[in-house]
Amino acid sequence: MIKGINFDCDGTLVDSELLFNRALSLKLAERGVEISASQLVSRFRGAKLAEVLTTIEQEHAIHLNDGFVQQYRNMVARFFADELQPCEGVKDTLKEINLPMTVVSNGPLEKIQMALKITGLDGFFGNYLFSAYEIGVWKPNPGLFLYASQKMGLRADQCLVVEDSIVGIEGALAANMHAILYDPKGEHTNYYHNADERFKEKVIRVQHFTEILQLIH
Repeated sequence: MIKGINFDCDGTLVDSELLFNRALSLKLAERGVEISASQLVSRFRGAKLAEVLTTIEQEHAIHLNDGFVQQYRNMVARFFADELQPCEGVKDTLKEINLPMTVVSNGPLEKIQMALKITGLDGFFGNYLFSAYEIGVWKPNPGLFLYASQKMGLRADQCLVVEDSIVGIEGALAANMHAILYDPKGEHTNYYHNADERFKEKVIRVQHFTEILQLIH
């Protein structure tokens, strides 16, 4: 029986994937690297920023220092302030859930807090905001999810994870948690259909956020 839910933030609760990847695309263009925001989303969705940048550095023989990262984060903050919205159906769904809920993200805590405040979702989670930067482990390592379940006082098998990335789903399965793959644009259709039966026994794919309510009641 599900007694608590761990939500990813970017691309799950808030429609931020294209915004922060647009910022990254623009900053990379300043260094002579042309990668579109949509290409970045497709290739690196859910990945740790440091690993994304390392991959890009190796592929394009450039060095991206701490100044680059801070400039990128400053641009993300501006884009969030001007354009960030909750994903469709999120607010109405969260209002109907009567279980403990956490946010579990590979992003920095400050970015999580900013995203939730801008979109009006900050009142749903209290202090249950867990960042990989604070805990020291990044998805797909299960440690972040296990830490969140411990803070809720629940066993791993009592928790549900809602994620929009395969990286996050892999972390949820490694933590022995049930999982929902939120896939509003059908980007993971082929991946899901080609997955083995064991994967499909633990992971349910939905395209509308409100479908989550039917799965937990």
